[in-house]
Amino acid sequence: MEEARKKPLLEALLFVSGETVTVPEFKAASELPEAEIKGLMEELIQEYRERNSGVVIAEIAGGYQMVTNPEYAEWVRKFSGAAKAQKLSLPALETLAIIAYKQPMIKAEVEELRGVNSDGVIKTLLEKRLIKIVGKKEAPGRPLLYTTTTEFLQYFGLKDLSELPTLKDLDRQEAA
Repeated sequence: MEEARKKPLLEALLFVSGETVTVPEFKAASELPEAEIKGLMEELIQEYRERNSGVVIAEIAGGYQMVTNPEYAEWVRKFSGAAKAQKLSLPALETLAIIAYKQPMIKAEVEELRGVNSDGVIKTLLEKRLIKIVGKKEAPGRPLLYTTTTEFLQYFGLKDLSELPTLKDLDRQEAA
């Protein structure tokens, strides 16, 4: 493939997918080597950033996704008639944080940390596909194990779980 067509090809694949595209998915479609795909994607990310485009390419959930520039969110919302993004309740955020930091976890462990029943919250998080069941714990009753999902990473704009703030980061923010 001609050098000048590689970046536009990756850009077109991102555009039509509407979702996160991983390097192996790019490779299967383009037959380009993974290292070259990563380099070209970094160049595209930088090009979009430099031109302050209304659309940007974000590294999310182990892949790349074309998303609207957050700087224009207010106008995009007005144009699309969309209400503000549905926010998670405090109990849902609390439960999600516990699972994100200590996964995989069973419901009883979540409830022990929260001090309240979490049936409804876990059901809601499952429905929103922010958590998923990954198996059963080798314990009496074989309780279900929960972990976060790719949708969780997308919802919070994270590349992977290593981007979650540490307790030290949170302590510093409270002190400031």
